[in-house]
Amino acid sequence: MTTFQRPALRAALDGISGILVTPFDADDAIATAPLQPVVDRAVDAGVHVLVANGNTSEYYGVQAHEAERMVHAAAECVAGRVPLLAGIGRSVHEACALARESRKAGADALMVHQPPDPFVAPRGVAEYVRRIADAGDGLPVVLYLRNDNIGMAAIEAVCRIPGVIGVKWASPTPLVLAEAIRRTADLDIAWVGGLAEVWAPPFYAVGARGFTSGLINVMPGRSVAIYQALEAADYPLAMRLIGEMLPFEELRAQENNGTNVTVVKTALQMMGSDCGATRPPSAWPLTGPQQQQLQALMAGWNLLR
Repeated sequence: MTTFQRPALRAALDGISGILVTPFDADDAIATAPLQPVVDRAVDAGVHVLVANGNTSEYYGVQAHEAERMVHAAAECVAGRVPLLAGIGRSVHEACALARESRKAGADALMVHQPPDPFVAPRGVAEYVRRIADAGDGLPVVLYLRNDNIGMAAIEAVCRIPGVIGVKWASPTPLVLAEAIRRTADLDIAWVGGLAEVWAPPFYAVGARGFTSGLINVMPGRSVAIYQALEAADYPLAMRLIGEMLPFEELRAQENNGTNVTVVKTALQMMGSDCGATRPPSAWPLTGPQQQQLQALMAGWNLLR
């Protein structure tokens, strides 16, 4: 059973959506126990929403049965303290099956990944979302748009599908985002900055609220401080706080963004909260210089075990 009704979920989506890592053990199998301290730190720091099976969760690196296990594990760890979004994607039949399982696990909403299929029709995306929404049997739907290639007409149409409550905008196109917000002004859509803390200020400037974050696995208090500064319209403070964590995000963006989760999981190891390695095609491990840079950052933040 879900814990949060639509008004509470809608309000929470204006905050931080923390994308949880997927822990693996030494044999590269799912290990759910290391997730609990990560979740507890995030909740205690004030992160508003947690997400299982997002990109920081290595969603495209896990098998369908592992994704199902992770949404159940995340729900058990969160225990109704904050809303839980369940990432949904891949083939439409896999997506619908995971939507049903996520509802059974107690997820409060479904976050639909933008299909990575090379042959994506704008009207096909709408049908994809409708089928997942039907499979979710009443669970609210959050769209995850990594680009705006389907066009503004299709974006508006998908936003108007019954059950859609929010959009995580992960395209570095704030002016297009502003137009999408304008076109859907009659809907109570939560427009969330989907490119983490670094892009939150320009997205806030055009009307989005809140942001996604992988940093919350390591340093949730910093994410919350950035959020509070943005909500207070204290942009100088927000930019200073972002600037201090920018080297961490720059490390994550190396190797064609292939070190994104690698940096997070290596930082967790350094903190004594080992969540295992990442899976190919992600980069693992960090190179010597990358490791040294991360260790210096973690020492400066007093996060080393």
